[in-house]
Amino acid sequence: MDKNSIHILIADDDPDDCLLTQEAFRESRITNEVHFVHNGEELMDFLHHRPPYQDRQRYPRPGLILLDLNMPLKDGRESLAEIKADESLRSIPVVVLSTSYAEEDILRSYACGVNSFITKPASFHGLLDVVQALGRYWLQIVELPENT
Repeated sequence: MDKNSIHILIADDDPDDCLLTQEAFRESRITNEVHFVHNGEELMDFLHHRPPYQDRQRYPRPGLILLDLNMPLKDGRESLAEIKADESLRSIPVVVLSTSYAEEDILRSYACGVNSFITKPASFHGLLDVVQALGRYWLQIVELPENT
């Protein structure tokens, strides 16, 4: 599998965090296509190719999801449980990237099948380090399943 063909879906409701994450990907020279959704409802619509995400060429199945826990409509906790309960979606790696560091959130996320839990750093430099580590691990080192 061409590691550059892995699409990344980021679910985060904070526009500033989205911009900073996008900049961190750019500075890290990660050239994979990145899509953003801003709540759990949009996340599930994207994954199930429901409007406005029905164009599978434009909105392909992601090979990696970065998930914020605290989002409106359907939060990341609910979305994670739904993804991992769905046989057609559960093989997509999900990394929680959240401001939460609550033990309850960490335990519940792993119980629901999250692949990694990372607390968002407070600085851009810290975020840059996290994105570079994510890129090395998820996009260079591990073998991910083919998109189906």
